[in-house]
Amino acid sequence: MTKLTVNNEAIEYRLDPATPLLWALRDASNLTGAKYGCGTGSCGACTVDIDGRAVRSCQVTIAAVEGSFVTTVEGLSRDRANPVQLALIADNVVQCGYCIPGIVMAAAVLIKNDRDPSEAKIKQSITNICRCGIYPRLVEAIQRAARAGRGDEMLPAGARPGIDPAEAAKSVPALSPAPSGE
Repeated sequence: MTKLTVNNEAIEYRLDPATPLLWALRDASNLTGAKYGCGTGSCGACTVDIDGRAVRSCQVTIAAVEGSFVTTVEGLSRDRANPVQLALIADNVVQCGYCIPGIVMAAAVLIKNDRDPSEAKIKQSITNICRCGIYPRLVEAIQRAARAGRGDEMLPAGARPGIDPAEAAKSVPALSPAPSGE
């Protein structure tokens, strides 16, 4: 049995100790924010915070991180109100979204450790791959998130994605069948 703290909750995994953390999180804990991308640690889609470090969860076993504190994107902010999440949305960085949880986690760790990261530090720290090519907007969004985290800038509170379910669909009069042409 491997014991970890995941998103501030004590967890005991009854899995083979050689199980990659990514699969323990996704399959056993149903925390699907960390994505499987490459399986080699190259893409960063599976990045999580382990004891204050951005780690590619596909590359570490649960045994290797026993006793650690793990934070996933779900544990970062349940309502997507973390400054990194808000800045990425406000700056229209998010496109397909597959890589975003890993990027959010890498950026959150960076800002936690460096409250005013330079462009060079961001480029050095955020090595996640994005097939959509968000890189031109990413550096500014991370710097904006850092400013917000320091209290130097306010991010739009309404920047969270989604639509009120009550507004997502409205009843309309029923359509009459199309004439058959006869």
